[in-house]
Amino acid sequence: MELLNKAMAKKKERPVKVLQFGEGNFLRGFADYMIDIANEKGFFDGDIVLVKPMEGGSLDKLRQQECQYTVLLKGMEGGKVSVQNRTITSVTDAVAVYEEYERYSEYAKLETLRFIVSNTTEAGIVYDGSDRPERMPPHSFPGKLTKFLYERYRYFHGAADKGLIILPVELIDDNGIMLKECVTKLAVLWQLEDGFRAWLEEACIFCSTLVDRIISGYPKDEEKELWEQLGYEDHLMVAGEPFALWVIESAKDISGEFPLREAGLPVIFTDCLKPYKQRKVRILNGAHTSFAPASYLAGNDYVLQSMEDRLIYDFMHDTVYDEIIPTLSLPEKELRDFADAAVGRFRNPYVQHALLSIALNSVSKWRARCLPSFLGYVEKTGKLPGHLTFSLAALMAFYTGSEYSGKALIGKRGDGKYEIRDEEAVLRFFSENSRKDTEEFVRLFLSHKEFFGQDFTRMEGLTGQVTAYLAEIRKLGMRGAMEKFFPAEGQEKIWQR
Repeated sequence: MELLNKAMAKKKERPVKVLQFGEGNFLRGFADYMIDIANEKGFFDGDIVLVKPMEGGSLDKLRQQECQYTVLLKGMEGGKVSVQNRTITSVTDAVAVYEEYERYSEYAKLETLRFIVSNTTEAGIVYDGSDRPERMPPHSFPGKLTKFLYERYRYFHGAADKGLIILPVELIDDNGIMLKECVTKLAVLWQLEDGFRAWLEEACIFCSTLVDRIISGYPKDEEKELWEQLGYEDHLMVAGEPFALWVIESAKDISGEFPLREAGLPVIFTDCLKPYKQRKVRILNGAHTSFAPASYLAGNDYVLQSMEDRLIYDFMHDTVYDEIIPTLSLPEKELRDFADAAVGRFRNPYVQHALLSIALNSVSKWRARCLPSFLGYVEKTGKLPGHLTFSLAALMAFYTGSEYSGKALIGKRGDGKYEIRDEEAVLRFFSENSRKDTEEFVRLFLSHKEFFGQDFTRMEGLTGQVTAYLAEIRKLGMRGAMEKFFPAEGQEKIWQR
């Protein structure tokens, strides 16, 4: 069987407009996928060059396939199974910054270049005061970017129309703002001229972004079968879910130059990313964090199993639609549509999302993902949100244990054991206190300011309600307690009395 290449993919050569730091699965299945669709529909007309920003590794597979590869999307859309296979033809070259520095740096002189996309991990956007401009290349990603931009500035004599639009997708808050701060600080540290710093400010646009798509990577277990279906060998296939969202925040409107939305793609351009970040964290991530410990102790191992368990599904649904959505600021229809899409993603039969993975570091996750909704609900209604309150008790039950195995605390589910993983101080608290009397355990947990940023025992009624929930979980088991407090639709819910 022939290896996928440019001739087979019928690649059309276009001007290079995008330099992408990072050749991994996520960007190839997300940003490059979107750009490829925009190219096909006639809105963008630009190729991508991939940059391998780290030492080690190899670009051999990319070069053997002339940078052509397939994105395979499987999931549920509109209640039906959706399967989409797309050959990506918009990547034209790949270059290793350490091994091919001169060839890489030549792209700074490219007239048509307009965008830089990056995914160098969360640790990539970090200021390194020891980095130096004479290195080829500088060690850090901000160092590499600063030097690249400076070389472009000098080559084009500071021309305002040769500035670049920078789109980092690293998973940190305000990623564009943080990257710009690093570049600006390095420009000062390296004593680069004032004109360059002015060019950075006036000619370049650093965007903060929010990205969302599950990319599971190379489908190794299905490769031969997929090759037969595709009609060619592809050692760069990328599998993922159909859902995608790219929110791009910038002070200047770039939607005209980056017309992905016009191509029908799920891209939002805004001058304030915060409500979209809030929507994702509270609805998608908040749902996960609020039901995962309870679902696991009720006997499930994966998200899909949880969605097929009516008791857990109803609990998740009511948490999201009745307690989280009412606390958010975006239009209700937008929020409900996003929640509907999230539930569809939870039901994706092609993604095995383990509950124990979601439950990792649940204490800090609950504070970041669930606490704002909890407090917003109390402020809005004057009442405790029943499901989110129960999720606190479920978290405590999940973290119950005193035995260690390596760096993990050991919990028990029926006759089996599971590992509880979190920061050492968190695990120490539960190992010392989780076997205590229920009321004392609850009081110690809720009064722990490191966990909640406040003494939660001061909230009226909360200690008593969490104690009641946890007592029933200990007495009846998780499923029994949930059946008592959150019965099937049509039965009275005790917590609402």
